[in-house]
Amino acid sequence: MAEEPFKGDQKHGTSVLMRWENAFRAKWVPRLPLWLETWHLTYLTLLWSGLIILSGWLAREALHWLWLTSAMVVAQYLSDLFDGAVGRHRNTGLIKWGYYMDHFLDYVFQSSIVIAYMLIAPGGLGGYFVAILVLSSAFMVSSFLSFAATNRFEIYFFGIGPTEIRVAIIALNTSIIFLGTSWWPVTVPLFTALLALGLIFMIFRTHKELWRIDMEAKRASQKAVSYTHLTLPTKRIV
Repeated sequence: MAEEPFKGDQKHGTSVLMRWENAFRAKWVPRLPLWLETWHLTYLTLLWSGLIILSGWLAREALHWLWLTSAMVVAQYLSDLFDGAVGRHRNTGLIKWGYYMDHFLDYVFQSSIVIAYMLIAPGGLGGYFVAILVLSSAFMVSSFLSFAATNRFEIYFFGIGPTEIRVAIIALNTSIIFLGTSWWPVTVPLFTALLALGLIFMIFRTHKELWRIDMEAKRASQKAVSYTHLTLPTKRIV
């Protein structure tokens, strides 16, 4: 049996902003300068992540530095949106390298945001941010394990994907700049609990789907064995 081709560059599912996002990417990918390669765009996430941690450090004294955080979220969105698309458009992409580096750096970027929020959080909430980092990382781990089992890569949950999460982060930063963080002692534990419930639901859904796939494969194998036994010629005794 031929080995199934690697499909790490093919994301399944839909999100609220996907239609607009696809149109925007298709329009601008051919217009990017030729010197800007796909790996340049991938590595830029390191720069955006470092600047986000710096903005969190500075925001301890002045919350308006979170505008820099939001700007880096937009910058990372653009570099992440175009890195794989540039490789496909020019046929210069490295699919497996891109899959590994892009998603590893996504984890770095995600961690930098949690660290930035931890730096400005009121006292006593540090443990919740550690839990948020663990839980959000578990969503990524679940996606990668599911992909390893099915060769089907899903990063959208309930119509929400990375783009919608970035929009939510920018909205959160704006509210913090104008309202401060006095409301966090209530909302941060609540958000942590909701994140945990979402993870449990996703794991349960994935577990059911993989169980179904395995059972169908097992039944098909048993039918094939039974059919072989029925169709094997019997040896005649002379």
